[in-house]
Amino acid sequence: MGKEEKIIIYQVFTRLFGNNHNHCINNGSITENGCGKMADFTTKALTEIKRLGATHIWYTGIIEHATQTDYRRYNICPDHPAIVKGKAGSPYAIKDYYDVDPDLANDVPERMKEFENLVQRTHRSGLKVIIDFVPNHVARQYHSDAQPDGTSQLGANDDPAYAFSPYNNFYYIPQSELHGQFDMKGSAAEPYKECPAKATGNNRFDAYPNISDWYETVKLNYGVDYQNGGTRHFDPIPDTWTKMLDILLFWADKNIDGFRCDMAEMVPVEFWEWVVPQVKEKHPNLLFIAEVYNPAEYQNYLFRGKFDYLYDKVGLYDTLRNVICGYDSATAITRAWQSLSGIEKRMLNFLENHDEQRIASDFFAGNPRKAIPGVIVSACMNTNPMMIYFGQEFGELGMDSEGFSGRDGRTTIFDYWSVDTIRRWRNSGKFDGKMLTEDQKHIYSIYQRILTLCNQEKAIIEGDFFDLMYANVNGWRFNEHKQYAFLRKAGNELLFIIVNFDHISVDVAINVPSHAFDFLQIPQMDIYPAVDLLTDKTENISLLPYKATEISVEGCSGKILKIKL
Repeated sequence: MGKEEKIIIYQVFTRLFGNNHNHCINNGSITENGCGKMADFTTKALTEIKRLGATHIWYTGIIEHATQTDYRRYNICPDHPAIVKGKAGSPYAIKDYYDVDPDLANDVPERMKEFENLVQRTHRSGLKVIIDFVPNHVARQYHSDAQPDGTSQLGANDDPAYAFSPYNNFYYIPQSELHGQFDMKGSAAEPYKECPAKATGNNRFDAYPNISDWYETVKLNYGVDYQNGGTRHFDPIPDTWTKMLDILLFWADKNIDGFRCDMAEMVPVEFWEWVVPQVKEKHPNLLFIAEVYNPAEYQNYLFRGKFDYLYDKVGLYDTLRNVICGYDSATAITRAWQSLSGIEKRMLNFLENHDEQRIASDFFAGNPRKAIPGVIVSACMNTNPMMIYFGQEFGELGMDSEGFSGRDGRTTIFDYWSVDTIRRWRNSGKFDGKMLTEDQKHIYSIYQRILTLCNQEKAIIEGDFFDLMYANVNGWRFNEHKQYAFLRKAGNELLFIIVNFDHISVDVAINVPSHAFDFLQIPQMDIYPAVDLLTDKTENISLLPYKATEISVEGCSGKILKIKL
């Protein structure tokens, strides 16, 4: 049975998407800078996201997190400003696992209902919903106001006299007050007090986290005693495990389609091995995607931890980034997929997300067109999922100095802000493209073409893959450092894909080895009519093992040549 779709994830930072404010001020409050809402994802907006080629939308930052905005009148405990990053706060400092972030609601008391409506609207538009699950750490002043009856607060039954106890939800530094090496007062009258101090989210087990630590978060205890050689205490099942299972089921019951699990590798694989099957028993089609950066752990998290997909960050992302920027040879792409030893179909490809710098920023390529060859490779080389980050499809620069995040080539996740290209595209909900520049429209048309092809072409959805690079090293008319070529095939349809990372146009001659003809069962022919799916233009190419295939490719571009065998 063929796979019915290739997953294309559109990651969107929910708070920023609908914000129309075009004169935001550095470090501005929600009143000064405004804030996007869940309601901004109208049927029209979602239809446009689907038209780009997306199958899934990852609404980043849905669950309530710590913030400097005061929601006391809605019975939400305020957070001390010293332990909130930015005016809006980080969506990864969860303050209530059972609630929706009030910033995102038009009517704060109805925020959960608004989220449920968003899920329904998204499904009606033909898209599936992914949200974050943040299992490793919570906000320092975590407190659930929406905790369901019969469940207890995180830490409610902890004994803080113990640095570690398998019965505790947190890790403590007994008899020590928190003395962060950061401003413990912020804009408050009194400094933040925490005694005994709790361990910080990035495995900092002392009372002195600094500004580069995840100082706004505290680490959750899954039964691993890190300070005593990492001994594991999983029998009986740690209390944190049970609480997390409840949280996952709570959101899964809201009819979502998947979780992107933040820093999944900082939580023991035994927990995932225990929890994922239990959630899938009730929700068999739910996706679990892990943010994992250690290749030595990939097999572990896929096969023991039961994840569906893992981030391909230190492999394909890092490689493509280096090739795009000219620091590495395109032959490294072959090494990247080969190093995965057979799990490449289980990796999530991307060139942007909220953690990474924007392609068009000065810190990456400085020009969105330079990444087009990389986008073609990411999207088309296998059957695995591809993700893009909102604004990437227009060449968003990410060069604003928004506030806490600074000018770092990323779109802020800490501040109230508005994203220039998205604001232009939305044009107050009209989505008529009138405010977009010609360049932005051009980049968009290329992305749309590539991403929609992914689910129109059988050879991309489910076809075989054949890397042509080994037959083209030291090629007479092929620069293996700047060009990359591969084949995809399903049934009688063959895709001959060639990309050019160089900025100048090239006429290349590509060797197709006889092994490719055997492996993919391609009939040899001197003249095949081929349609370039990116331009709809037809050209004739030869497919013979003893004669190179000649193709011309423009700079920072590529061709997806479709041949009917």
